[in-house]
Amino acid sequence: MTNGKVLLTQDGYQKLQDELEYLITVKRGEVSEKIKIARGFGDLSENAEYDEAKEEQAKVEAKISELELQLKNVEIIKENNKGNGKIVSIGDTVQVHNINKGKDMTLKIVGTIEADINENKISNESPLGKALLNAKEGQIVEVKTRINKLQYKIEKIIR
Repeated sequence: MTNGKVLLTQDGYQKLQDELEYLITVKRGEVSEKIKIARGFGDLSENAEYDEAKEEQAKVEAKISELELQLKNVEIIKENNKGNGKIVSIGDTVQVHNINKGKDMTLKIVGTIEADINENKISNESPLGKALLNAKEGQIVEVKTRINKLQYKIEKIIR
């Protein structure tokens, strides 16, 4: 988040929209049905199924509220907001070479909400994301960790 705004790519925005729609149109109904069935088991004070269903309902409603707030404050990263093509910007995919480990990586820089290391998406607020932003192809950036300093060479910026 930057200045209260939630930075998302168009894909990230669509995923949040889809998740919200699923929770509202499908999941709410499923949980409501679980509560209805659990009520039929009798005494609610000792009804574990009812308690579990109500807890699930609370989690679903909290997630819906969270997504609605995020979507309300979204700023979509657009192609024309990504600089002149010579420097790394949010939304870019960057091929880097970890000089310390001799390892190549391809990373996409996204807003915090979209970050997912399993998909090679890193946050613009992460140490590496911050170091890469506004850097140029061929440039070496440095990321300080608690243990040492890592160096990454920007091999290519992909738009």
